[in-house]
Amino acid sequence: MEMTVSRDIAADPAAVWAVITDLDATEQNLSGVERIERLDDNDGFVVGTRWRETRTMFGREATEEMQVTAIEPGHSYTVTADSAGTAYASTLRVEATAAGASRLTMTFAAQPSGAATRLLAATVGRLFQGATRKMLERDLADIAAASETTRPR
Repeated sequence: MEMTVSRDIAADPAAVWAVITDLDATEQNLSGVERIERLDDNDGFVVGTRWRETRTMFGREATEEMQVTAIEPGHSYTVTADSAGTAYASTLRVEATAAGASRLTMTFAAQPSGAATRLLAATVGRLFQGATRKMLERDLADIAAASETTRPR
């Protein structure tokens, strides 16, 4: 499964980048995130940055260990996670649009690795696609709200 969502934001790319890479402010910026726990010694956001992210999904808490695996400073980054036989990857890309505005695009992919998880994905995976899309769209709305009130650092 792969899906892409985008949102135009009334803030320049530097402001959006500052919000999406401020791991320590994630709990305040994303309403869907309950907790963030850093797992590395970094105080920034670089390839290798790791954390545990807890969200409430489908009525219960779910915690995943995330890691930044690619970064193009000021433009995009990719975060990966492996959980219950499925590999997840999320890429966020920010681009300048009109003067002082941006477009933020998030691509989310889930790839089951075992036979059981592939069967589960084939049978009930579609039921979760709508909820996943809504979660991604809510994240983008939250990022827009935080970016539009934040100045670049």
